[in-house]
Amino acid sequence: MKLSRLILISLSIFGISLVYSNVAQGKDLNNSSTNSLSQVDTSIIVNSNKDDSGESLEGQVVESGPYHLEFVPEKESNGTHLDLYLQKGDTHEAIPNAKVTALVQSPDGKQQSLNLTYDAEGKHYTVLFPGTTTGQYQVKITADASGENVNGRFSFQQ
Repeated sequence: MKLSRLILISLSIFGISLVYSNVAQGKDLNNSSTNSLSQVDTSIIVNSNKDDSGESLEGQVVESGPYHLEFVPEKESNGTHLDLYLQKGDTHEAIPNAKVTALVQSPDGKQQSLNLTYDAEGKHYTVLFPGTTTGQYQVKITADASGENVNGRFSFQQ
């Protein structure tokens, strides 16, 4: 009886340690095979790049192979201005001829697909998202850059 109790306690401690180490390393304990927009890509980092004018972008960045995606949401009175800097290579050269779409999921679960247009002067893609509901929005960016698909997941607070 004492031996089985000792084994049970040891296994419990081992299990708790394993769960704790996965949480500490940022691993998702749920099944992550779904494509739900509620799960944000873990490769997102906060960046403090500067644009051509020297102004800080402070966007969310995803590196996808040779591609660099930087997402910069800016709240406005009539919605949120969404900017995406799509760049390639170590020099982060702008990619002007991609087809870029954003699938935005609002806090209430409704989804809206938006086509971003290229702003040649700012060297980025842009669109105004009209949603004004308070809460966290999930964004899936899909870009077709000369036949190559580039994806990134981001979020913003309204």
